[in-house]
Amino acid sequence: MINLVIHRGTQEIGGSCVEIWTENTRIVLDIGMPLVESAGIEFDFQKYKTSSIELLITNKILPDIPGLYSENKPKIDALFISHAHKDHYGLMLYIHKYVPVYLGKATQRLIELTSLFSPTFVQLYNTKHLQNEKPVKIRDIEITPYLLDHSAFDAYGFLIRAGDRSIFYSGDFRGHGRKAKLLMQFMSHPPSGIKYLLLEGTTIGQKQKEFLSEKDIEDKLYEIFTRSGKINLVYTSGQNIDRLVSIYKACLRTGKIMVIDVYIAIILSELARFACLPYPSEKYKNLKVWFSHYLCKKLKEKGLEDMFYQFKNYKITKGEININLDKIVLMVRPSLFIDLKKINIDNGNMIYSMWKGYIEKPETKTFLNSMKKHKLKFYSVHTSGHAYLATLQKFVEAIQPEYIIPIHTFNSKIYKSVYKVPVKELKDREVLTF
Repeated sequence: MINLVIHRGTQEIGGSCVEIWTENTRIVLDIGMPLVESAGIEFDFQKYKTSSIELLITNKILPDIPGLYSENKPKIDALFISHAHKDHYGLMLYIHKYVPVYLGKATQRLIELTSLFSPTFVQLYNTKHLQNEKPVKIRDIEITPYLLDHSAFDAYGFLIRAGDRSIFYSGDFRGHGRKAKLLMQFMSHPPSGIKYLLLEGTTIGQKQKEFLSEKDIEDKLYEIFTRSGKINLVYTSGQNIDRLVSIYKACLRTGKIMVIDVYIAIILSELARFACLPYPSEKYKNLKVWFSHYLCKKLKEKGLEDMFYQFKNYKITKGEININLDKIVLMVRPSLFIDLKKINIDNGNMIYSMWKGYIEKPETKTFLNSMKKHKLKFYSVHTSGHAYLATLQKFVEAIQPEYIIPIHTFNSKIYKSVYKVPVKELKDREVLTF
């Protein structure tokens, strides 16, 4: 017999957390931070950071999982983290340091780096690294990780078996990124005998005008960079590695210089240990680093000057950027606003390459409005980090589960109309035993 409960995620995107247990073993899949409050507004962790674990559980911020948190005696045998997005790992700072944490090696490094630059500090203690398709045995539960395509680097889905019972947890995935072949390989030889498929549905119910691949994004950027006689600014996530690669390739094709700040330089340099990625080095001569004042000051205060000094040979000054405006593709975000004041960005291009929903965030809105004063020409060039409906349907057809359980979606009711497999809807904290 195996038991399953989705603590959060049956009716929302973000805050994913699943608990699975048998008579002898208890494991947790993801411990994500919510993206929205119960009222539907954006979740602000700063309001709760001084709250006790007990109060956080009472307020339904932390899932009620006895034996997982630092104030408890450890009773959870393992925590598995699917990938390095905060809505899947963001509440790890509360877990007991003796609970083993299984995650990808690159995922751990991304979490550590994010913590370094974030006000929310996550200390990782008892970590063990996942390997693609290599089973992990936790007493009478076997967990097999499958590396999949997602906007997060090093993202996994999990096959969970206990005796003759089986569950597949999709995590977050897609089939149109630069690692799409991973999904194709998985679907060509999927695990069999799956009783329940916990299937993410981020894009379910969303209207899509275009179904772009990451290669399409590269081509669109190429067209913009070719037309431009001015500076190109690109506002994107420093951890969307596929997008950074697309930008880099478009720069190569147009003879542009891709300019990144120290934060992105550190991310790319660290992840280049795990995959063939462009990073500041002699090998990638059209990739330069600008030393933003705020970030370098912050690192210096922490005694981490070496983190930016390692890029001194690949540094580009603001003066050099101003001399070569028509050759520059500059990565920007709100925290770099002060530095941008010293660069002539007038009449250039501003390319927004993130989810449109973020535009409503006050910080983003203020930043973009300030950019409009410079008479920039605005473009939106983006594609989802999550699978489109056609890919989700192929995924289900490949796995052939007996039932689908909706998770990581605001539209669970739509599942029954788009899949041929029976759908079993659960509520948050509802226990399923089989």
